[in-house]
Amino acid sequence: MTTTPPAAPRTDARTRLAVRTLTPEQHRAFLADRRSASFLQTPAWGAVKAEWRHESIGWFDGDEVVGAALVLYRQVPRLKRYLAYLPEGPTITYDDGDLAAWLAPMTAHLKKKGAFGIRIGPPVVLGRWGAASIKEGIADESVARLGQLPPTERSAAGAAVVSQLHELGWRKLEAEGGFSAGQPAFNFQIPLRDADGEPRTEEQVLAGMNQLWRRNIKKAAKSGVEVTAAAPGDDEALAAFHELYVHTAERDHFTPRPLSYFRTMRDALSAEAPERFTLFLARHEGDLVAATIAIHVGGHYWYSYGASSTEKREVRGSNAVQWTMIRAALAAGCDVYDLRGITETLDAGDSHVGLIQFKVGTGGEAVEYAGEWDLPVNKLLARAFDLYMARRG
Repeated sequence: MTTTPPAAPRTDARTRLAVRTLTPEQHRAFLADRRSASFLQTPAWGAVKAEWRHESIGWFDGDEVVGAALVLYRQVPRLKRYLAYLPEGPTITYDDGDLAAWLAPMTAHLKKKGAFGIRIGPPVVLGRWGAASIKEGIADESVARLGQLPPTERSAAGAAVVSQLHELGWRKLEAEGGFSAGQPAFNFQIPLRDADGEPRTEEQVLAGMNQLWRRNIKKAAKSGVEVTAAAPGDDEALAAFHELYVHTAERDHFTPRPLSYFRTMRDALSAEAPERFTLFLARHEGDLVAATIAIHVGGHYWYSYGASSTEKREVRGSNAVQWTMIRAALAAGCDVYDLRGITETLDAGDSHVGLIQFKVGTGGEAVEYAGEWDLPVNKLLARAFDLYMARRG
């Protein structure tokens, strides 16, 4: 995720910054001035994650809000103590060289709220790999994961953040094969602006795709696949998406979320901003062949959920709906189209490699973020909570 940092505090942050609770209105006003912030850090996301208590907090330099975060609190059974989780956050300045000035008052605030541990996901980039480099890695039997390939681009600022987190006693959560339990450290994105910051055209984005993707987009159009955006609040369309999504889950062996979750997600995000949530439906001769959910915040456009029919796969509804979303992101003036998580594997024998191959065909790039980090405020409770969550599976 390309992050436009908040303005740095005017004076010595270490002596001036204070963290206090924000109202949802204050939080939304802060995010409105940011080109990119994760949808997981919007006040609306707290309403989506109903099983967690939530709070918006702000970093104040005097009376000015210079940083913000959505905190989700997960309670320890039978105790009023919590894991405080900031998914893909907080939204603060990471490149001023003094991360302690930001994290120390946050830790103090969350400790007062009963946090035994804190988990953050700094939205800072460590490295990027272009599509051509990834394809070479997949073809090379000696390469098993992205980290074995030299990145197309490294971030000194990201490396500095990681170094500071280590020094401050935070510990990184490591994925044990496949996806991590929290938010993925590796994502796949299509840049929608060139190196000079100018918007790319549809023709330029299409030209960056591989031949198979371009051919499938054309085939979908020639076959008569029609993609439409559902009207706001269309419960019938959402139910149709969910039915196809459950079918996809059965085919691909994952546990689907209930329809109520998507209804809550739609209503909460749409209430915050009309363009925040869009459901796209791809039909062929009246049959629903693919459906997706897109989320839009600032200059960032995410492919959040997708579903596809096992029948009529030859009409390429999935490619058609992805291309429609990319065009929508371009039309909205976005900076990036985000296809979300991938694993680090490039091993042709790994079941996860098919996902990255599908996404690589778009001509985008793999992006590694700093990942998720824990600070055990109370080490005994943090260890007990880890054991409790591990037993739950």
